[in-house]
Amino acid sequence: MSEMKEKFEKAREDVTRLAERPDNNTLLKLYALYKQVTEGDVTGGRPGGFDLVGAAKYDARAEIKGMDTETAMAAYVALVEKLKST
Repeated sequence: MSEMKEKFEKAREDVTRLAERPDNNTLLKLYALYKQVTEGDVTGGRPGGFDLVGAAKYDARAEIKGMDTETAMAAYVALVEKLKST
């Protein structure tokens, strides 16, 4: 396993043990980065109608579309580390 992959896996575990729940924007960023690492670019159409949560998640993922896996892992790890220090 690569060093970055190990750091990502540790950050994935650490995020569940944060002292405080991050705000919704930060949660969306974490979600988008995690999905970029595990699934790649967002596909399909943007949810509409009354699916506000689905639309927000889609938009967060669409913002980082094209980001490579290593960069997404590094961004996720950095964000979790920042959250741990606050």
